[in-house]
Amino acid sequence: MKYPGKIGRLIFFCSLPALAAMPVAATERPLTVVELFTSQGCSSCPPANANLIKISNRKNVLALSFSVTYWDYLGWKDTYGKPEFTERQVAYEPALRQPGPYTPQMVVNGTATTVGNSLPKVESLLAQTPSLNGPALAFTNDRIEVGAGSTTGNADVWLVRYDPRIEDVPVARGENSGATLQHTHVVRRLARLGTWDGSKTSFSLPQADKDLKTAVLIQGANGGAILSAITD
Repeated sequence: MKYPGKIGRLIFFCSLPALAAMPVAATERPLTVVELFTSQGCSSCPPANANLIKISNRKNVLALSFSVTYWDYLGWKDTYGKPEFTERQVAYEPALRQPGPYTPQMVVNGTATTVGNSLPKVESLLAQTPSLNGPALAFTNDRIEVGAGSTTGNADVWLVRYDPRIEDVPVARGENSGATLQHTHVVRRLARLGTWDGSKTSFSLPQADKDLKTAVLIQGANGGAILSAITD
């Protein structure tokens, strides 16, 4: 587990009050969203990448790998890293009572966290985290349909595009120099589509790149709890 000495100009947010919404349809089994914050420049991260691979094929798990950028200065620039992924991790930490972002960190449903390179800890967290109970979601042509529900505040609607394949990345410099690292469910795009205020609504989806899957998350603002999730 590694904590950066500095991460540049990143803003720490406070989460808004928890959101409550109507449950998804009884016939649906809610996904559990597992976000791994990782870096090719971190020597502690390869075991966490392997753990994400192990759980990524579970039917009720939406695994997402976010490559952060604050280890790039060590000599290797993460080939998947984007500032918005780092900012997403930073936004989580106050509510999760973390002193700051670190790698490898796994966040489950936006409400619980553990060190990602310990599979027993990950499995324990998955078993203990409550199921999502937010609005029903459905893909319809080029739109995402969001059901109605009661809420105490607006929630963010996030579009996530990720590659479900296992990818091998040779690293030439830095702490993992000479190693070939495996990744799966690597997030390539993260975009905020708008807000959900409890009303039934829908949002248009941009065309996906070839080989990428689409996920949509309904989430409390500024790193709040994930209420609903869907993937195609």
